[in-house]
Amino acid sequence: MVLAVALGAALGVGFFTFGYARGASYLSDDPAACANCHVMQEQFNGWLKGSHRKAAVCNDCHTPHGLAPKYGTKALNGFFHSFAFTTGRFPDVIQITSRNFKVAEEACLKCHEEITMGIRATRAHSSQISCLNCHRNVGHAH
Repeated sequence: MVLAVALGAALGVGFFTFGYARGASYLSDDPAACANCHVMQEQFNGWLKGSHRKAAVCNDCHTPHGLAPKYGTKALNGFFHSFAFTTGRFPDVIQITSRNFKVAEEACLKCHEEITMGIRATRAHSSQISCLNCHRNVGHAH
């Protein structure tokens, strides 16, 4: 009986996640999947207007490179996003976590390595200074 209830609950959550919440779309690289949730619409619209639209999709900047790190991050973020929306504990203004900020920063440095290697070697651009301090609106124009 307990097994049947657990199995039913798992199936119900699965159908909700992959049916109503379009969960399978989050496994793709399609930027429109990020806008499935209405609170991300502003970021999606900013990306559409931004300079990186022609060069990068959301996953290029917001997930680490490599299959396991990418889908590990997507799973972790998906869990916390789902939890926040289910419980109503999400900020009206989207805020990036320190972990995801680090992922985005590493993506900047990886894609722009030829440029940033020289810049970061100078005193004014030490490793403590983030790319996003000066280039905050690059990925999401406002």
